[in-house]
Amino acid sequence: MNFDPFTRRLFFQRSGIALGSAAIASLLREDAAAAGTSSPLPHFPARARRVIYLCQSGGPSQMDLFDHKPKLAGRFDQDLPESVIKGQRLTTMTSGQKRFPVAPSAFNFQQHGQSGAWVSELMPHTAGIADRLCFVKSMHTDAINHDPAITFLQTGSERSGRPSFGAWLSYGLGSLNENLPAFVVMTSATITNGQPLYKRLWGSGFLPTEHQGVRLRGSGSPVLYLNDPPGLSRTTRRQILDDVASLNRLHLAEGDDPELRARIAQYELAFRMQESVPEITNIEDEPEHTWKLYGEAARQRGTYAAHCLQARRLVERGVRFVQLFHRGWDQHEHLPRDHRRQCLDTDQATAGLIIDLEERGMLDDTLVIWGGEFGRTIYCQGKLTKDNYGRDHHPRCFTMWLAGGGVAAGTTHGETDDFSYNVARDPVHVHDLNATILRLLGIDHLRLTHKFQGRNHRLTDVHGKVIEEILA
Repeated sequence: MNFDPFTRRLFFQRSGIALGSAAIASLLREDAAAAGTSSPLPHFPARARRVIYLCQSGGPSQMDLFDHKPKLAGRFDQDLPESVIKGQRLTTMTSGQKRFPVAPSAFNFQQHGQSGAWVSELMPHTAGIADRLCFVKSMHTDAINHDPAITFLQTGSERSGRPSFGAWLSYGLGSLNENLPAFVVMTSATITNGQPLYKRLWGSGFLPTEHQGVRLRGSGSPVLYLNDPPGLSRTTRRQILDDVASLNRLHLAEGDDPELRARIAQYELAFRMQESVPEITNIEDEPEHTWKLYGEAARQRGTYAAHCLQARRLVERGVRFVQLFHRGWDQHEHLPRDHRRQCLDTDQATAGLIIDLEERGMLDDTLVIWGGEFGRTIYCQGKLTKDNYGRDHHPRCFTMWLAGGGVAAGTTHGETDDFSYNVARDPVHVHDLNATILRLLGIDHLRLTHKFQGRNHRLTDVHGKVIEEILA
């Protein structure tokens, strides 16, 4: 008997699709390997198994939060020396200013913990966990405006269309729980207005669409179309999915379509999420001790505090990458007032998350990242008074911190100049940070690639080096 080899190959590759997502995931990994992409297995022993990324959208002011510059108090309203600016690019919002007056921070700083980390009075709860954190004060980036900068932070490119960090991890490592997605996103409600957040920040780019982030909503149904339509039983729903899968397999027999295979996998995952998501999002069973950690705001859906608690529940149940976006850090005016509001929104819940993970024995293999797309200028934008000022975007230096997951706790890496304007020691580019995060997850950033439009792409493009000094 003669067999059509293409049909026979399809039969052996696709016959397991209807048996469940485990078989589907296995096939997808085999297809990726056959296509010449990198191995989904870790390249090194992993120090972290999962990530919670607390993205503070808008550009938190490093010199008002973590980068203490006490000598600037005597330079109030003095012009920032040209030797510091060095002809660097400025935004159109301040490039036309006649003066660049120095605006020292209006807030008090103190050293905390055995590490002696400097933390502003705005973040008393974060100050209390200073010895668990690794501060990177020498971050710098390429973009000077919000959308390209946050796109660059999340995808490694200022241009849209590239896979997000979480999508790369889903592609390379997969999920730890077949009933939940590998990558979940939450965007919190804010007191102050913030820059818009676009779906591409958690998109899959040119990777198969199954790797894009699944967004949990802060109101209504946690996930769109999670519930069955009225009058439709679970048994009927299962039969419909099986019939749709059969039709899709007929299409696959006509020619291999990665997106069609991804759609089959997503249908199956969505069906299982109807059982798993309600249990995760129902946080009412948390003990009183937990509410004290995260604060009363955690009881209100959609808040940053509620999402921090939700993030712990997600990683506890096997979600690989959880991304929280909190907007509102873009203060071109009234920075002291609005940064105070932002910190009241976020400080306790952020610290509570770290303590909660540690108490549950999860911090050692959970990497937590805090930071925005860039920093702020030391010079004032607009009118300057002792207790009121605004700051422009500043990509030349800013601060981020990491905790758990194999980073050196109680340390500070890098240093800025006396004006918190340029990196003075140990610069860390966004590509370097991303390469380091991947290394903590057991991945060589040079080897996690996907071929698209004729070349192998990676998260760090053609750049990036691991910052060995911040590894534990």
